[in-house]
Amino acid sequence: MLTELRIRNFAIIESLTLPLAPGFNVLTGETGAGKSIIVGALGLLLGERASAELIRTGADKAIVEGVFDVADKADIERMLDERGIELEEGRVVLRREVAVAGRTRAWINDTTTTAAALAEIGRGLVNLHGQHEAQTLLDEESQRRILDAFGGATEQASKVAASHRALADITREIESLASRRADAERRADYLRHVVKEIDEARLREGEEITLEEEARRLENAEELRSSAAGMLSALEGSDEAVLHALANVQRSLAHVQKIDPTASRLQELLDSGFYALEELSRQLAEYAEAIDLDPARLVEVQRRRDVLFRLTKKYGPTMAEVLRVAREARDELSLVDGAGFDLKTLDARREEARARLTEDAKRLTTLRANAAERLSRAIDAVLPGLGMPEGHFTVTLRPREPIQATGAEDVEYRVTLNVGHDARPLARVASGGELSRIMLALKTILARLDRVPTLVFDEVDAGIGGRVGLQVGDTLRGVAQHHQVFAITHLPQIAARAHHHIVVTKGAREGVTAADVRVADADARVSEIARMLGGDPESDISRAHAAELLGKGGQGRPGRRGSRVAREEESPRSP
Repeated sequence: MLTELRIRNFAIIESLTLPLAPGFNVLTGETGAGKSIIVGALGLLLGERASAELIRTGADKAIVEGVFDVADKADIERMLDERGIELEEGRVVLRREVAVAGRTRAWINDTTTTAAALAEIGRGLVNLHGQHEAQTLLDEESQRRILDAFGGATEQASKVAASHRALADITREIESLASRRADAERRADYLRHVVKEIDEARLREGEEITLEEEARRLENAEELRSSAAGMLSALEGSDEAVLHALANVQRSLAHVQKIDPTASRLQELLDSGFYALEELSRQLAEYAEAIDLDPARLVEVQRRRDVLFRLTKKYGPTMAEVLRVAREARDELSLVDGAGFDLKTLDARREEARARLTEDAKRLTTLRANAAERLSRAIDAVLPGLGMPEGHFTVTLRPREPIQATGAEDVEYRVTLNVGHDARPLARVASGGELSRIMLALKTILARLDRVPTLVFDEVDAGIGGRVGLQVGDTLRGVAQHHQVFAITHLPQIAARAHHHIVVTKGAREGVTAADVRVADADARVSEIARMLGGDPESDISRAHAAELLGKGGQGRPGRRGSRVAREEESPRSP
């Protein structure tokens, strides 16, 4: 649950710490005192869009921080562990800052994180419900999701979605194969020509390079042989040739070694040079002998190069590309003959997938039908207590063909608010206040299923008052048996049913408007309820009325008339 909300330099709030307790918490105060600003700060902490306009005048940044007790929430601990964030003594601290430049920063337990991660963790901790959230009741997807949650059909709905995806994947595969087969059939003659032309050429990858080198040698055979002969002559063709000269060097070096033995190291260098030049001479002779003066072979090579040039110009810049075109053409041609078998196999798989989807959707429909009946009865039982005694809630399932990823039916919430009227879609008959109360009815029914520990209600009292307000307060108090509930209200009837009452006030500090909060106990609470009732908070009559509403007769300062003592209520459990 949320144990503390800290806000600094946010709108008109300079520095504020909001203490919260288990059970039903209410926040009240004069209009414009800052109640909605506190909800806005909480929304910012839960990942809503940030703006520099939210920063208090004269400050350089706004900070919102929430402290949560999650000692018994294994799912939250798992989510933190997945992000490498440690749980500190069963607490989670979310923090978000907005700077004047518009830059935002976020932390979870002092670990820097993203706004998206902060929002994801926040959604597991707090469900913020206001007029905007009530509007989600008009959305078909939300209606379907609520029904599935109530009926324990969420897992089956996921199976239907998975079966639908599997069927769609196979269908796309069939369509793709059939399309490629049709294209291959239209191009079959051309493809056969491509394969025949390339195959008859008996190409080898890299052949064009080999042919180019051979052609260059054949075209310059005379010059190559002449050059080789010249080099060979320079090495050993006369007495002045290199090898003969080295023989003279050898004789001189032998004489030097007789006089100076240290010159023997030069002998190794001479031997290496002599043997290398001797090997060069031998290979030059072989090279000259191997040069082929073959005009016929040159013609053959040039003809082969022409064939390769024509194919590369037609099918690709390289031999590898030409060979790739041939492979792809063969593969495409194989579709003409082989795709029929593959399509039959895929058709069989598609029928299996369709049967599986039909069966999964049928089970989902059964779960939804049972849930629709039970949810309708449950909401009908709650509506009179929320000021709609003639209200009747219906969940309608409309069959849909073909089966979609969401199932074999559309889900629609319909409601009748007055006797003698037909049930109509919720969007066409419900006002904002009625929507809020229907959402509250749903929250009441789903409270045991909802794993989010803290529920925040803003403007749940829109469009109601008097006895209905007291009924709504009782309902919120009931929800607080399974969750921590935090409601912002202007109705004394709702505030009187809370376990924990916080009052927000507005004043001026150094010429700048600021908001502050205080926990209202005993006399302070009587005074606040008296103010909310529209009377003088110091009047004995107003205070007696407030004390009576609180069920605290004789406590605080009820006034001379006193008040009756209301029945004792159960203590809230920590969510």
